[in-house]
Amino acid sequence: MEQQDPTKKEGRLTLVLSLATLIAAFGSSFQYGYNVAAVNSPAELMKAFYNETYFERNNNYINEFSLTLLWSVSVSMFPFGGFIGSLMVGPLVNKLGRKGTLLFNNIFSIVPAILMGCSEVARSFEMIILSRLLVGICAGLSSNVVPMYLGELAPKNLRGALGVVPQVFITVGILVAQIFGLRNLLANKEGWPILLGLTGIPAALQLLFLPFFPESPRYLLIQKKDEEAARNALKRLRGWDNVDWEMEEIQQEDEAEKAAGFISVLKLFSMRSLRWQVISIIILMGGQQLSGVNAIYYYADQIYLSAGVNDHDVQYVTVGTGAVNVLMTICAAFVVELLGRRFLLLLGFSVCFTACCVLTAALALQDTISWMPYVSIACVICYVVGHALGPSPIPALLITEIFLQSSRPSAFMVGGSVHWLSNFTVGLIFPFIQVGLGAYSFIIFAVICLLTTIYIFLVVPETKAKTFMEINQIFTKMNKVSEVHPEKEELKDFPLSTLGQ
Repeated sequence: MEQQDPTKKEGRLTLVLSLATLIAAFGSSFQYGYNVAAVNSPAELMKAFYNETYFERNNNYINEFSLTLLWSVSVSMFPFGGFIGSLMVGPLVNKLGRKGTLLFNNIFSIVPAILMGCSEVARSFEMIILSRLLVGICAGLSSNVVPMYLGELAPKNLRGALGVVPQVFITVGILVAQIFGLRNLLANKEGWPILLGLTGIPAALQLLFLPFFPESPRYLLIQKKDEEAARNALKRLRGWDNVDWEMEEIQQEDEAEKAAGFISVLKLFSMRSLRWQVISIIILMGGQQLSGVNAIYYYADQIYLSAGVNDHDVQYVTVGTGAVNVLMTICAAFVVELLGRRFLLLLGFSVCFTACCVLTAALALQDTISWMPYVSIACVICYVVGHALGPSPIPALLITEIFLQSSRPSAFMVGGSVHWLSNFTVGLIFPFIQVGLGAYSFIIFAVICLLTTIYIFLVVPETKAKTFMEINQIFTKMNKVSEVHPEKEELKDFPLSTLGQ
């Protein structure tokens, strides 16, 4: 046993691992963030383009309701595409691998980038609507596959930090889109098609460089049964030759679920050994989107205006908020291995809950008390800080950690579907809630933040510095299934021929 200790040395951030992380996150996650924010600044210019194009075809302008509907469709095509992308995750990552799926996914970025860039020249707003659907599919796939890929590449002591990197790049993508979306840069009559088309550049770079980096060793060994390729991938990623202990750990995981094969979404919901994992990802992903993060951004401009910020300067304040988001997500990447996932989730949701409560009071009193608008601005910034620390980056990381190889793709399909459907629902319903409830609409989000915090406190365990098998044992006890291998419960559902393999 003493001879094996050197083989269990702490994993380090090698050049290969860090470059694979950067290329995967920049080529995929960055685009998700970029496309979330890219249409915000040029919205009025794009509506004018829709109207002009319609006039050129029909000799009359679109009525106000139809124009609003067309614009709503253009915006909501993105989360709808995200939902479709999430449903494609399982089949693609099992067929093409994690890296292969990311490379294939670039089709859904490069094609729409060209279409959006040419939409004004072609005088077609339909090209924009179709492109928003396609970049949505790209985001739906990347938001699930990048955390899965990086979680499987990383050694256990770096899994948390690397698992937060995709969220860092999402926030950087939002910030870059906000900067390029300043009126004196690309949010003008000539520049907006370029602003939309720039999304193709990260995809092209990923297509160029990612093929030179390893596929997930877990995928190669457990699904492809290619021990030699998995060993070589691990050697390149770790920077040393003795990877026996890690190969053994992956083989233990393989043994634990030998007969499971690919666990479908339906099977995921029916298995007792995965009950609390599935409930946890649904609540965490739902809580992440339904906690009001999109509504805060939607409301932010009005809050800044009411605090006396000049109409022209609001865009710069928005960029400042985006910068805070990036900084706090980078902080999360550095402290996630120190403070743990559970602590950051509890802290983040608690801050969001408090910010929503105080913001409700501040908005209700802003016409009565002169300094209340400044309290509103502070609440927006506090909310952004809280969300960036826990609710934004941690749920996708936890999906990688609390599911084993055979159930992970389906778990990401479930988590991704909840994420995008919640996103779509908030985008569709919030304007109506805002009209009906006004300042009090944030009470709904405060309640969701509180309920999610209570659930995390009572149920979600800490997964910091544990192997996938160790985490699995924690849930084995929670699910009250067999201590030896919880997946043995699955065996009774499989034909004897499968068991003999």
